[in-house]
Amino acid sequence: QVQLVASGGGLAQPGGSLRLSCAASGRAFSDYAMGWFHQAPGKRREFVAAISWRGNTYYADSVKGRFTISRDNAKNMVYLQMAFLRPEDTALYSCAAAGPQAGFYSANYYQTEDEYGYWGQGTQVTVSS
Repeated sequence: QVQLVASGGGLAQPGGSLRLSCAASGRAFSDYAMGWFHQAPGKRREFVAAISWRGNTYYADSVKGRFTISRDNAKNMVYLQMAFLRPEDTALYSCAAAGPQAGFYSANYYQTEDEYGYWGQGTQVTVSS
């Protein structure tokens, strides 16, 4: 069982930065892939970024070069550093955990919402001037 609590959302100006954090509780955090998804009003939840149990990272095309996902297994934390924010980044951001993992998984695995069995409550990000 993994419990997740996301934080760090808020209001940012276009071009600004925010760092989201996700605190995980439960056993063997390092064995889980961690992902961030977002959902804008009236839209489906979409993949943003993920990091595998080995530290490999995956990004949606829309955030490549602007967002960075990282994890600290000693602290049971995963982060999403968001830079060069755009109004279209406005959404509710949720962290999620998939696993436990062992071995290799395709990039498509990390982008698939159904692979994640544990979800946090979400934190709102609003990008506006």
